[in-house]
Amino acid sequence: MSKKAFLGIDVGSVTTKLALVDKQGNYIESTMLRTSGKPVIAAQKGMINLLEKLNDKYEVLGVGTTGSGRNLAGALIGADVIKNEITAHAVAASITVSGVQTILEIGGQDSKIILLRDGIVTDFAMNTVCAAGTGSFLDQQASRLNVPINEFGPTALKSQSPARIAGRCGVFAESDLIHKQQLGYPIPDLLYGLCQALVRNYLSNLALGKEILGPVVFQGGVATNIGMVRAFEEALNQKIIVPENHQTMGAIGAALLAMENYEFTNTPTRFKGWEVSEFKFNSLTHECNDCSNSCEVITILQGEPESPNPKSPKEVKGNIIARWGGSCGKWDVTN
Repeated sequence: MSKKAFLGIDVGSVTTKLALVDKQGNYIESTMLRTSGKPVIAAQKGMINLLEKLNDKYEVLGVGTTGSGRNLAGALIGADVIKNEITAHAVAASITVSGVQTILEIGGQDSKIILLRDGIVTDFAMNTVCAAGTGSFLDQQASRLNVPINEFGPTALKSQSPARIAGRCGVFAESDLIHKQQLGYPIPDLLYGLCQALVRNYLSNLALGKEILGPVVFQGGVATNIGMVRAFEEALNQKIIVPENHQTMGAIGAALLAMENYEFTNTPTRFKGWEVSEFKFNSLTHECNDCSNSCEVITILQGEPESPNPKSPKEVKGNIIARWGGSCGKWDVTN
């Protein structure tokens, strides 16, 4: 008798994460890889990587997707639940840390703060614009200082007198870092100064006017950086909890949401099977000229289109998996 589980997929702009939880919601396994601008291939490779980590080929009872590529991944793989990142991260944190009231989440290209009271999301904010508030900011500056990103945190904690670096803007931060470097600041002081700058940016942009109550959970790839954890603890004057699987919490949350949906509806999953990792998909983009909106319609097909070089959505023939982009919804279909 095969083991049963729920699959969660978090497709982000920088990384794609997949996770499995069992019927009781307990964590089984997860994997993470670079999206590299190819979310379809990343999701498929993620499934292969996950299978390689497992001893058994689990029977999937439900699938949830989240992240910026959640709709695409949901259509390709056959998701039962498609939810935003706020919901997924909140669910995962609530299960992992009892009574959590604040979630700090910083990824490669965006950052979020989520406030929960009595297990319910009461407020949140997202930053998808300012580079100085994301993990890419730290990556770029670490590269400038010739410090491997995995050594960033330990080196930053050696700082005795952190450099005060302007963190309100990525451009200003970089020029300020160069200036401080030319003044002869030690590398540890520059690195921890960068951590403090990112924390100031985060708190002033996302947390302004919000009451940050403990327990506070730090999630996302940047939570791996112990320098960032220390900087948040100093700024907030309280302990920061970093879950063991902090990098894949979005995928874990998506899996838990799929489990909740299964328990509530008790309907068969739409999951297309682990074999989906071997399917070939194609995407076609056309402009609809049926009205003045001139919508850009995206069509996802399994395999090659039957009609060569289609000029409009009407001409696309083949195994259409999903279609979206039209304002009026006339083209939106999900199989």
